[in-house]
Amino acid sequence: MGPNYSYTQEGQVALQRKRKKAANLLFSQKFAPYLFVSPFIISFLVFVLYPIVSTIHMSFYQILPGESTFVGLENYKRLWNEQFFTAFSNSLRYTFWTLIILIPIPLLLAVCLNSKILPARNFFRSALFLPALTSVIVGGMIFNLMFGQLDTALINSILIKLGFEPKKWTMGAETGMFLMVLLASWRWIGVNILYFLAGLQNIPKDLYEAADIDGANAIQKFFMITVPLLKPVSIYVLTISIYGGFRMFEESYVFWQNQSPGDIGLTIVGYLYKEGFEFNNFGFGAAIGVVLLLIVLSINLVQLKYTGLFKKEE
Repeated sequence: MGPNYSYTQEGQVALQRKRKKAANLLFSQKFAPYLFVSPFIISFLVFVLYPIVSTIHMSFYQILPGESTFVGLENYKRLWNEQFFTAFSNSLRYTFWTLIILIPIPLLLAVCLNSKILPARNFFRSALFLPALTSVIVGGMIFNLMFGQLDTALINSILIKLGFEPKKWTMGAETGMFLMVLLASWRWIGVNILYFLAGLQNIPKDLYEAADIDGANAIQKFFMITVPLLKPVSIYVLTISIYGGFRMFEESYVFWQNQSPGDIGLTIVGYLYKEGFEFNNFGFGAAIGVVLLLIVLSINLVQLKYTGLFKKEE
């Protein structure tokens, strides 16, 4: 009993030492940072890097159910067609108009909502953010009812009462683009207001008080203090808006279900969905995705360069 008991005690002590050593290693300054960032690294590798590498690999193959054939750059050569350029043109125009609307207007509204003299400003903040919580499918159904082709639809009935001709909103290129931009603006304007409001909270009030002492008016304070100090937020909003514009799919799908007349609502992501999932051309769809990634990455890198993000501070 004596030797066995002694051996058991020695084993327990050794086990406790190992546990203590492992705990010290776990919470050491060298190992702990890697432990804390490991969830992000793992999720990035699994959900971002692996899909990108897999998509690039797929783009060089013709993939059919049960078989895949290496075709080299053939899928990329097939992109040189009228339908892809139509989709690119629609996505580019859509992105342009959303940038025109979803950056300056939320900025101005955020300045107004940040003012203490505005009554019920918390109510307006909540009301403007509420569409972001609404499903785009639900919003699209409401817009479909409002902008219906019949004379009895809400918007057409208003046009008739005002003496204008009713419109077939989903049948024309210009009116179709108007619907997509309007739906996106209704949905995302509150989110961008939230970004700008967060930036406004970080601007020191002393700067505005000093400007008041110097006799600056509201417009001068806006352009000389607010806009320059909101530059980091503006760059971020611009970056995510470019990405959101080119990845747009839902705003088009709710109006035409990817079957718009004359491809007036076809976007790059819609073209990817049609070729990859409707026609089972997964290799060609992967090539469209890679080209879309390169387009968005190139545009954002250019705008980040010229907006000053990559410039060294003096």
